[in-house]
Amino acid sequence: MNGDDKEKYGGSGGDPQCQFDFFGGAADAIAPTALSDSSGCPEESRLQPVVRISRRARRLSVRVFPDARVEVVVPPRARPREVEHFIAAQREWIESKRTQALANRPAPEVFPPAFIDFAMTGERWRVHVAGGSGPLRITEPGGPADADRILVIRGEAKPIALRRALRAWSMRAARERLEPRVAALAASLGVRYARVSIRRQRSRWGSCSVRGTISLNVCLLFQRASVVDYLIVHELTHVKHMNHSIRFWQAVEAACADWRALDRELLRGWRTVPRWMFSDH
Repeated sequence: MNGDDKEKYGGSGGDPQCQFDFFGGAADAIAPTALSDSSGCPEESRLQPVVRISRRARRLSVRVFPDARVEVVVPPRARPREVEHFIAAQREWIESKRTQALANRPAPEVFPPAFIDFAMTGERWRVHVAGGSGPLRITEPGGPADADRILVIRGEAKPIALRRALRAWSMRAARERLEPRVAALAASLGVRYARVSIRRQRSRWGSCSVRGTISLNVCLLFQRASVVDYLIVHELTHVKHMNHSIRFWQAVEAACADWRALDRELLRGWRTVPRWMFSDH
């Protein structure tokens, strides 16, 4: 499936279904679960799923993401033994999809990057590591409006510290760019929301809480503006429709006629996210 995330549901008798859940309320809990593996596979290929309890889940499902991570989504009342049996029953399918994901992984990322590109705004930031001692400091001579956008990094630039500093800078950049866009789209849709929260999540692009908080993933910076707008429209529509009913989708389509194509593009969007956004290595 060309690196897209793959998902399989419990109780389905056909082929695995493809689906990406980038909306909905926050999960109740996330807990790592290591499975014993006697296959003698290298450490990176062993099956180490994360079990996520979701209030919206009605059945067990398992996902394999492009980076070979495995996530098992379970309903709140699922019993541990039921989850164990489900994972065991899907082991062959999971291992097959993980093998594909590992084989399709891109070449190692060059770090630090020479440039950071925000597809959402068309910005390209040139990264200049100035070196020096002391804590890392990132400055923007000229600011985002400057034609030659430069990130100057001063201090002891150890790789892990530099990755974390770039993530913190990206979070600030996302807030500055996403909050005004949410406000503009909310005004055009006649929707009132509580606030905007910027998060760094591995598997969810956005969500809307029952209190009207719109949560958006910092990684939207690396998606095209029209894709970002669709995601924001999707979440703002949840303020009025906390479901995925016919009325919900009618409202989305009224505001975003080509939402289906944009939805498919967002499903593949993780390919454009730099690895340093999540990895320290």
